[in-house]
Amino acid sequence: MTTVSVAVPRKGRPLEAVLERIADRTGAADVADRISSTLRYEKAITKGDQSAEEGVYDRLADYSDATDPTEPEYSLLRDDRNGMPRRIVFDSVTIPTDEVDVRLIGREEPFRALRTHEFALGFDSADLVLEEVVELRSDPLGDLDAVNERIDPMDTDVRVRAGLGDTVYHTLLSTPDVAPAGDAPLDRSFVADYTGPLCISPRYERLVEAVIGTDALDGVEFTYPDEDQTEEKAVANAGLGVYLTVTGSTAREHGLVVGQSLFPSETVLLENDAERTDETDAVADLVAGDDLETELAIA
Repeated sequence: MTTVSVAVPRKGRPLEAVLERIADRTGAADVADRISSTLRYEKAITKGDQSAEEGVYDRLADYSDATDPTEPEYSLLRDDRNGMPRRIVFDSVTIPTDEVDVRLIGREEPFRALRTHEFALGFDSADLVLEEVVELRSDPLGDLDAVNERIDPMDTDVRVRAGLGDTVYHTLLSTPDVAPAGDAPLDRSFVADYTGPLCISPRYERLVEAVIGTDALDGVEFTYPDEDQTEEKAVANAGLGVYLTVTGSTAREHGLVVGQSLFPSETVLLENDAERTDETDAVADLVAGDDLETELAIA
């Protein structure tokens, strides 16, 4: 049986979306659930919300089984929280299927691993594609369907193949005194007429430029949350901001007006076209399908 290696995130929401999708299409729910629950527990320990009697190396040995590739393995990384504790993250597991065996391999930056041709397939956040390779234009990029069209083929062979439906939106937020008066919408057109600070996460400069459009940002100055400051609080201090929000409830707790959803942040299946084979197509077809409520509709 041929084995196809697929790059996946080592932790977090995108990895859980991948595991859920693989489990749904292969029946490997037990191993997927065990990986997700283990990583949630380890995250809680790292954040100080849980305690463990065993040390991190003992837990790592308990979790991993290097003798059976269909059992998950884990790795240790330094977390960026205070004290930089060691955190247990996903390393690899092999999922048998009828056509090929799918080996999920954890990477810090799966998209970049595809760009360097280490993998033919991988999963990562659509955000990173925007941050890395999407061309900035005067007009905004409003949906996932337009991403591939804005990737320079001379820059990379990687394209977006499918979405997983775990959609969270980058959304315009403002304080009531900055928001447009009356029934006028808080949207891109408002930003085009706005002059002043716009609070964003530091890593999202190019993404915000792409989804709002460079022309609309004339007269806008990016500001960023202070250390240990929530993004909603930072937006409230600035007056206007772009924040990754699920329902808007936490934004409203800070007195913020929830405006236009600018761009869907979704975990996507990426493919390096130069490394494409019949086997990688079989994996892509297994994962994609038309049974997902995804913002992506790429043929």
